[in-house]
Amino acid sequence: MTFEEKINEELKNATKSGDKLRLETIRSIRAAIIEFKKSGIGRDMNSDDELKILSNQAKKRKDAIEMYQKGGRQDLVDNETAELSIIEEFLPKQLNDEEILNICKKIISDAGITHVKDFGKVMGIAMKELKGKADGSKVQTILKSLLNSE
Repeated sequence: MTFEEKINEELKNATKSGDKLRLETIRSIRAAIIEFKKSGIGRDMNSDDELKILSNQAKKRKDAIEMYQKGGRQDLVDNETAELSIIEEFLPKQLNDEEILNICKKIISDAGITHVKDFGKVMGIAMKELKGKADGSKVQTILKSLLNSE
């Protein structure tokens, strides 16, 4: 079953169950898929595209949660958090801080990097390896702390 078929199936199930929040969240994912198809790229969606769509949807929710928290709107924070958890069902399992730390240590030692000035190089390598499995800002923080401690 392709990603698009899975989303369409989830959309049907959400409609049948009457879960409005799930229905709206999956509709937004489906809208992003349709937008991709109409973008004129001229190729079928691959797993990187799927991951990018889901990551963008998750990032929108995380940004909204942060804004609503600053504004003191707990009702909207709860709504966005629920939507984020639905989107995360479709994303690959996220690594915890310790797993990210171990992978980053290995990348740094394999690349032979010892200076903070090589941060951009190691960040690029790390994000290729951790794509979809870890938040970029978390990877950045861990890498900076590792490079600063050396």
